[in-house]
Amino acid sequence: MALGIYISVPFCKTKCSYCNFASDVFSRAVFERYVDRVCADVAKARQTADDMGGQIEAEVDSIYLGGGTPTVLAAEQLRRVFEAVRSEFSVQPNAEITVECAPGTLTPEVLATLLHCGVNRVSLGAQSFVDAEAAAVGRLHKRATVLDDIARLRAAGITNINVDLIAGLPHQTAESWQASLEEAIATGAPHLSVYMLEVDEDSRLGRELIAGGTRYHAHFVPDEDATADFYLAACDTLQAAGITQYEISNFARAGFESRHNLKYWTRQPYVGFGVDAHSMLASAAPEAEAVRFATADALEKYVAGSPLRKTLISREAALEEAFFLGLRLNRGVNLHEVASRFGKAALENVQPVVRELVADALLQPSGDSIRLTSRGRLLSNEVFQAFLTPVPVSNEA
Repeated sequence: MALGIYISVPFCKTKCSYCNFASDVFSRAVFERYVDRVCADVAKARQTADDMGGQIEAEVDSIYLGGGTPTVLAAEQLRRVFEAVRSEFSVQPNAEITVECAPGTLTPEVLATLLHCGVNRVSLGAQSFVDAEAAAVGRLHKRATVLDDIARLRAAGITNINVDLIAGLPHQTAESWQASLEEAIATGAPHLSVYMLEVDEDSRLGRELIAGGTRYHAHFVPDEDATADFYLAACDTLQAAGITQYEISNFARAGFESRHNLKYWTRQPYVGFGVDAHSMLASAAPEAEAVRFATADALEKYVAGSPLRKTLISREAALEEAFFLGLRLNRGVNLHEVASRFGKAALENVQPVVRELVADALLQPSGDSIRLTSRGRLLSNEVFQAFLTPVPVSNEA
């Protein structure tokens, strides 16, 4: 099975108040050292996989540069990263190659470099088409910036474009959210990602909300019910426009689903490079089904060569993953396939959990499959948690 490659670029022009990722504002002097380290890690990918006890493929059918903002790198640095990947791996001619881009960072030189490197998909972090909402969380762009980037991408031949939106931003109302949705649809972008604002201690805005403070416009954040309503409105509005939901946060026109992200949800092999980058490969050890490993989640530790964090995935853990990852997809989990892969006894043991979630209207049967209901998508973390219990796995087919 072909491999997916993820490359983390943790650099931004500004740190958004809602951001809980391992990214920040750094001096450009750091960029070159970081690119050196990423390229060195790509060059030794096979040795790393052997050391971790994983089986790595040579064929690659998806590459994803995420962040942070990869497009803050210099054009030559971007070229070096792609050259390193192509030197070590065989990238299929029809591979999906995505780069995340903060609106306003797509300079003519960077755009030309993306084309030269074979990039055929760009994800734009718009978050809102209402300028006041974007500004409230520290975004540097305006609505017009996003529209201009999309026009220039199309003119350059990149039409596979994703637009990110966030439901629950400070000052957002039902009316302003609908305006953002309609603007996103009007751009003609074939893929949209809709996220509900995360409130946790890993972001400045989250900490302020938890503390009940007013910094970062925290007192203007819609409540949880309003944010849930915004999300449901997005599901309805996008579906009516022919942009179909295929995963909890992702919507696409037919044929434009993210092939790279589907690897995560369907447990296909992928390898990650850079800060806080994660990998999953088939295990070479008979006692495990797969191995997951991750790099350090801080820039200094990563560049200094901190050891990888490794987790062996047993058949029991793989069964859990099959449910809580597969249920993210609208098509759900095929129970017949689960029984074929993990044994009938494993399926029988998980049936009480399934029946309880169906009774609670969080899951619904659909032929041989189960999938989340609309309510289940809003409470997906609770659904996934229900499957994180020890379940015996049989070799019986």
